[in-house]
Amino acid sequence: MQNAGKVTKKSGLHVPYSSIISNFAAVMRFLDFLKQWSLPCSLLAGAAIYLIFAYVPVLAPMGEVCEPVLTGMLPAVLFSLLFVTFCKIQLHDLRPRMWHFWLQLIRICLSGAVVWLISLTADASLKLVLEGVFICVICPTAAAAPVITEKLGGSIASLTIYTIIANVVTSIIIPLFFPMVERGADVGFLTASLMVLRNVTTVLVAPLVLALLCRKVFPCLTARITGIKDLAFYMWCFNLAIVTGLTLRNILHAEVSGWVLAMLLLLPLGVCLLLFSIGKSVGYCYDDSISAGQALGQKNTIVGIWLTITFLNPLAAVAPGAYVLWQNVVNAWQLWYKRKYGTLKW
Repeated sequence: MQNAGKVTKKSGLHVPYSSIISNFAAVMRFLDFLKQWSLPCSLLAGAAIYLIFAYVPVLAPMGEVCEPVLTGMLPAVLFSLLFVTFCKIQLHDLRPRMWHFWLQLIRICLSGAVVWLISLTADASLKLVLEGVFICVICPTAAAAPVITEKLGGSIASLTIYTIIANVVTSIIIPLFFPMVERGADVGFLTASLMVLRNVTTVLVAPLVLALLCRKVFPCLTARITGIKDLAFYMWCFNLAIVTGLTLRNILHAEVSGWVLAMLLLLPLGVCLLLFSIGKSVGYCYDDSISAGQALGQKNTIVGIWLTITFLNPLAAVAPGAYVLWQNVVNAWQLWYKRKYGTLKW
């Protein structure tokens, strides 16, 4: 108690020890809060930074300069975080499982059902909303899904193989479904397939191969990389903040009526919850509910937005943009639940 009242003297400044300890404790509490709520903080930070730089006149020019720089960083950060994650994979674990194929069949059937509803729709606004739902369903699994899966206790290897399969299937079904959705869509089979396969090769396969080689050739380096706790997760949070800002910009600048915008924002929530639930239910039968839930529920919405703008009604791109926000709200809840109770229910 006596020491608490002592002060330090440096350059004529007197700083109570108690004040230093109090400030240090406050900083540690803040850092602990950020660790526990990383995903929500990333979402809020991305939204806040975008709004500040977009609507504060003094900062707007700086925002225009920084936007292309940050957008250009997305692929590099994604490649890096996947490399870090894949360094933990054993080669013999990379094998297909039965639930991989069941989920592909379910995704194709759900996509076909939405296409059928679109074919019955004459109203242009309703068709636009259904196109948004369709792109949310048909989107392949997000390349970064293994990062969240690892945090939740699922299998990185199992989800990685599923993601590769999902992208190959997507490259086949897009040229089949898109002309049915948008009659004017000029989707060449080879062109669309190569676009998707090029994306999965550069973003997913390349870091996987590099990580497996690194495990074989530089095991000490791999051990150091994998020894840094949650490195890939925090890199994903950085990417998520950028994606959130871009998504918010697209939503705020969408030239659609109020009810259409509301449907494009809210229906992806229902789709998100449905896909997570179906994935977990199928995975539960194979003792891999966490991986299967992320496989069907966590979508590569960047690819979805690109496909929509390229081949469908560009206004429907609001839906996959909203989906990325909802899926990370679900991920944040899952992470909170696991942290509090030690494991997910299923």
